[in-house]
Amino acid sequence: MVNESGALDGVFAALTDPTRRAVVRRLGEGPCSVSDLARQFTISLPSFMKHVHTLETHGLIRTVKSGRVRTCHLDRRRFALVEDWLAEQHRVWAGRTDRLEDFVTRSDSESPTPPLEDLR
Repeated sequence: MVNESGALDGVFAALTDPTRRAVVRRLGEGPCSVSDLARQFTISLPSFMKHVHTLETHGLIRTVKSGRVRTCHLDRRRFALVEDWLAEQHRVWAGRTDRLEDFVTRSDSESPTPPLEDLR
């Protein structure tokens, strides 16, 4: 669980940057060479490579070098961690809002109206 939590922290940290999110979005359409990806941004290639390295370090993408071309691929397995965490949070909050709704609707229909003096 600790390793999974650390991996989840890394994924969220990697996705805090808009350039990295744009790379992930683009790679969702299919693999792309680093040079083609870098052309979309107004940063230097070495700076762009740092983003690629961060994404690769946290398991969001993998790169394959063939000759002089390095191609990036989205690694969808890491996103399962995020999906599982978000699903768990959704269940927790849905349960809380359901209990709140039950409390509000039950207290309206089942509790007697308090005397006017008690409302003051």
